[in-house]
Amino acid sequence: MRPLPALLLAFAVLPAFADDFPRLKPGLWVMEREMDRPPAAQPNRPAPSNRTTMCLDESVQNDMFAMAAGAMAGACSRHDFKRTGNRLNGDVVCSMGGSTMHSKSVMTLDGNSAYRTEIDTTYDPPFMGQTHSRMVLHARNVGACKPGQRPGDVVMPNGRTMNMRDMMNGPNGPHGSVSPKAARP
Repeated sequence: MRPLPALLLAFAVLPAFADDFPRLKPGLWVMEREMDRPPAAQPNRPAPSNRTTMCLDESVQNDMFAMAAGAMAGACSRHDFKRTGNRLNGDVVCSMGGSTMHSKSVMTLDGNSAYRTEIDTTYDPPFMGQTHSRMVLHARNVGACKPGQRPGDVVMPNGRTMNMRDMMNGPNGPHGSVSPKAARP
């Protein structure tokens, strides 16, 4: 799974908790991803970088909650979530690219400044050659966003920067025109 889908999958476990989820601390977030093993098609290649950063504020967080909830409503037949203290357990079944994806996740929060998410997913039929994946995401706030960064800027492992709002808006605007009013409160 590529880093951006991993980032979106990580946020996909959050919509059910949007009202009582402790808001993540604004600023620069670093997310590192661990996969269960290197892709079978490339066994002798070194593992690619797995570090993604994101400039996050409350409005971007609201927009991402709304986007993930909308995506789940259209593609998922099950989205069960349970919160116990600082642990969020998810069980999601979604249609994706002609395959049925069944993901079970456990997110453990460390206040509003860090979290760890384990995601175990099966695909039937296989999706992009995969029948099973296991991913662990570690994310933490490392301070203020860098000068010149806009809320929603994501720096991918290859150094490419894209903005989540621009991606959510598509052709509606080059600088992210999702209004905070349109986002989930």
